[in-house]
Amino acid sequence: MKFLKIYAAFLGFSSVILGAFGAHYLKKILQEAHFQSFETAVKYQMYMALALLWFTHSNTYSQNIARLWAFGVTLFSGSIYGLIFLEWKFLGPITPFGGFCIILGWFLLILKFLSKQS
Repeated sequence: MKFLKIYAAFLGFSSVILGAFGAHYLKKILQEAHFQSFETAVKYQMYMALALLWFTHSNTYSQNIARLWAFGVTLFSGSIYGLIFLEWKFLGPITPFGGFCIILGWFLLILKFLSKQS
């Protein structure tokens, strides 16, 4: 669990840096569609950083859910960054898979709450 807490903090830390970099530099040089994709990646990275921080400190903690979220946001945001900055087109199909992992983690959390085990 310690790794996931550190990773969540890293996600938050790096999303602030990336967001500032985007607002002050990338907005001037990226095409509008690429900049919007970049902003989406940064937002989801921060959302999931906050969710992971909360979750790893809550009494509903589940390692499977936390791992899905960490893996999912890494694939989702990371593939968008790779598509924009490296132009690695093969990453395109990875973005929705990352999103699916995030969604699946949230669905498992709903089931956890419904099962009254939390």
